[in-house]
This record gives sequence, structure tokens and C-alpha cells, in this order.
Amino acid sequence: MYLIAMALSGLVIGGLARLSLPGRDPMSIWATMGLGIAGSLIGALVVLLIAGSSYGAGLPVSIACSSLILYVVRRRRGGGLTDPGIR
Repeated sequence: MYLIAMALSGLVIGGLARLSLPGRDPMSIWATMGLGIAGSLIGALVVLLIAGSSYGAGLPVSIACSSLILYVVRRRRGGGLTDPGIR
């Protein structure tokens, strides 16, 4: 049950991260899910380092970290903020 909940939350967070950056991203549903899970994990680590162990990452921090990951992927492809870089 935990894995299903994690997959669904990763899908929602990854989808919101993809919506936060303009332009199309040719990602599969699995890549979107992985993006959301990775953003949640990195967001939890950032909040743990800043606030201590008593706080969770929360939705805004997870979406921000997922958007940052997506932006880095776009830059590596040769794109930018509005251009995904796939030709």
C-alpha cells in the first residue's frame, strides 16, 4: 500500500512540476512519477538540513525541487526555461 501511495504522490508532484515550467516535455508517465519521487526525496533532505528532523518536506518544497530537477534536465538537453531542447 505504501508503494502505491508513493507512486501516486510522485505522479501528482511530478505533474505539477511539469505544469510549473512552460513548454512541452516529452516524458512518459513513469518519468513523471520518478521526477515527483526524486523531488520529494530531495525536498525532504533540504528541509531536514534546514529545520531539523521534526518537519516534513510538504507539497510546495517537493514541487519546487521537482521543478528544479526538470529545469536541470532541460538545460542538459540544450533547452532553456521555455524550450525543452528537443529537436
